[in-house]
Amino acid sequence: MDKIYLNQLAFYGYHGVLKEENELGQTFMVDLELLLDLKKAGVSDQVTDSIHYGEVYQKVKEIVEGKPVALIEALAEKIASELITQYDKLCACKVKVIKPNPPIAGHYQSVAVEIYREKTDYE
Repeated sequence: MDKIYLNQLAFYGYHGVLKEENELGQTFMVDLELLLDLKKAGVSDQVTDSIHYGEVYQKVKEIVEGKPVALIEALAEKIASELITQYDKLCACKVKVIKPNPPIAGHYQSVAVEIYREKTDYE
């Protein structure tokens, strides 16, 4: 299966379990791996035979900057569900949501969840 990658998409959202996270917000990063057949697009050189990256970016932006959820697991699921149901050509996707500054004491770069969903998961 062919893949389109969108890496390190950065958005400001208000997701989290703690009240402070919902009030102050923070940056969230999203990595996407979109699985689909790109042969037709490679031959035709037409965006209509692929998935428009700009549209995907805007959809993910709406989700991450939209209604807050408690868990980044729920945020990842929401993104996967929206993309798979909106794009007929999309067979599956991998969504990684990275939270660089969770309210956890200690030294670390970030926390993240990664999910993989197929079109059949939403039929």
